[in-house]
Amino acid sequence: MALLSALRRAAIGSALALALLSETGCAGHERRVKATLEALDRNAPEQAIAALDEELGVAKPEDVPAVQEDEALLLLDRASVQLARGQHKLSARDFGAADQGIEVLDLSTNAAADIGKYVFSDDSGPYKAPAYEKLLLNTLNLLNYLAMRDLGGARVEARRLATMQAYVKGQGDESALLGLGSYLAGLAFEKSGRREEALLHYDEALRFAQYRSLRDPLRTLTQGKKTRPGIDALVGEAGALAPLEETGEAEIIVVLGFGRVPQKMPVRIPIGMALALVARELTADQIAQANALVAQGAISFVNYPTLGPGRGGYEVPSFGLDGKPQALEQALDIEAQTREAWHKREGTIVLSAITRLLARGVAGAAVQGGTTAAINAASSGNDNRNKDGAAALGMLLGMATNLTLSVLDTPDTRSWSTLPARVAIGRVRVPAGKHKVKLSARGMARTFDVDVPAGGWAVLPYFILR
Repeated sequence: MALLSALRRAAIGSALALALLSETGCAGHERRVKATLEALDRNAPEQAIAALDEELGVAKPEDVPAVQEDEALLLLDRASVQLARGQHKLSARDFGAADQGIEVLDLSTNAAADIGKYVFSDDSGPYKAPAYEKLLLNTLNLLNYLAMRDLGGARVEARRLATMQAYVKGQGDESALLGLGSYLAGLAFEKSGRREEALLHYDEALRFAQYRSLRDPLRTLTQGKKTRPGIDALVGEAGALAPLEETGEAEIIVVLGFGRVPQKMPVRIPIGMALALVARELTADQIAQANALVAQGAISFVNYPTLGPGRGGYEVPSFGLDGKPQALEQALDIEAQTREAWHKREGTIVLSAITRLLARGVAGAAVQGGTTAAINAASSGNDNRNKDGAAALGMLLGMATNLTLSVLDTPDTRSWSTLPARVAIGRVRVPAGKHKVKLSARGMARTFDVDVPAGGWAVLPYFILR
């Protein structure tokens, strides 16, 4: 009897505590970046940096923490915001530190289980980035080096990007490859005077988009000679164009990122709906097990991560030079890449969540049965009140076990939250000297005062992450 009373008190206490915990919810990654994203929405990047510093456990933006768990992902966010602030040195430093801690998701088909386990339904393991995020890390850091006119650093980052692109191709997932990175890599080698490497990267960029802004630079690099089909098609019959050094001109390149990619969010759907979504993927035993647990009332909902709405994906940005409008072209639709990568794995995400839910239901049922049997054995076999109490206590402990595992198993909402939804690029020849460049999007604008010598160039990034 004493045993029964003690277990009853423990079970009630556990159930109440866990119920309170489930109401408040365990903090997923979306909660860790909530203050940062809200600050960006208010156009307060300094507050966004301060919020990330707090999550990283550092006192100021100049500090870099040890990269142990999700610090690499938070460093990616801080690097994006620093890039938006024009703090390219700090941004490059954070991208470099994050690059050491970001693992890339195994893209092979037989890794579907790992994808579900590590990326989409379990936030206890290391974060593994989809290929497009890793490629964007190198692309945006390349942009930092170009903005700082550090061509040595830009070439190093371009080679890292090329290595990653080769890996992605090897995995058969070329849909994740991005033209913007190759465009910027070509620019780094062109301005370094390395013509052949520049042409190689520009040709790679043209496989993904027909960048009209590359036409004049390629006319200069090729001097009217045939090189590669993609380049020849873009140049057409336009003929050679004299280099900047000969004409006394300079060049201004603007890269405008705006909006924000959709963030991962937890979603809760009825178990019946979830089973219908992945019915073809489940075995007969899994379906029978799920139906039995549903009948017992052990499971009723499935939690898994999904994508929320994007921000600013359809905004029209503008580029003004000395008061005159200039052409901008879309360089990259990151939101589309994000959604494509997500939809490829969505079935696996739901399947993984159901599998984990079944495991929790089975654990709860085992605890319930074991507790009831143990208490019945310890108490008088003829006392019906003890048997009823044991059954009720077993059910309570089973529920508590199920609830414990549910609370601890939060949907994995980790992702690079501060990526722009879209990136536009503009590139113009200008007379050497001083110019005013105005970039705008999403109700915000910034004017750059630029002074470029004859034959010189300037890369101006401007990111509006709201």
